[in-house]
Amino acid sequence: MYLVRLTEQLPQMSGEWNSPAWLRAETLELLHFRPEGSDHRPRTWVRLLYNRNGFFGIFRVEDRYVRAIQTHYGDSVYKDSCVEFFVKPGRDPGYFNFEFSCGGTFLCSYITDPERTVDGFREFVSIPENDARLVAVHHSLPYVVDPEIVDPVIWTLEFFIPFALLGKYARPLGGSPGREWTANFYKCGDETSHPHWASWQPLPKLNFHMPECFGAISFEGF
Repeated sequence: MYLVRLTEQLPQMSGEWNSPAWLRAETLELLHFRPEGSDHRPRTWVRLLYNRNGFFGIFRVEDRYVRAIQTHYGDSVYKDSCVEFFVKPGRDPGYFNFEFSCGGTFLCSYITDPERTVDGFREFVSIPENDARLVAVHHSLPYVVDPEIVDPVIWTLEFFIPFALLGKYARPLGGSPGREWTANFYKCGDETSHPHWASWQPLPKLNFHMPECFGAISFEGF
């Protein structure tokens, strides 16, 4: 189980992994790599915090073969060098997928039935851009990374997701998130020169959309 600590000191959205606010957070590492990937195994760490307004998160990645060419909200950012946060609030029937390229482009959806179809999933809502603007993102790399960076590079991706956004699509969250949710964290790069797929919680097949494999996250103070 991952403990999401309550914070009064807000992260500055500057990508500083060891800033005073982030040093309070617990750290997890993505250690499970799918065998379908290349021999590239980027080390990826994540930290989460929360307050009454929402989630703060930061990824730190020791990477190579880094690429980012998706530039519009909702683009297929998983094809680029990408980090992802999937989260299911309490006993809600659905979950959210937040997928961020290293250049800061992202997509997000609310999914209640992840069975694959030609349109994406059997039951889902693609969160419109007007709502997605409530998500704040800081990225340490340029918006576009092309050509690919083949040498070792460290990059960070920091985000804030308001509970008000989640509550618009999931069951009403009220004034607090509750004690325990489930989540998974991912690192991928489907169309980089060295594709790879890593996760916090292990997956039985190459499919990130498996909420039954999410791990528990609990909120400090409940």
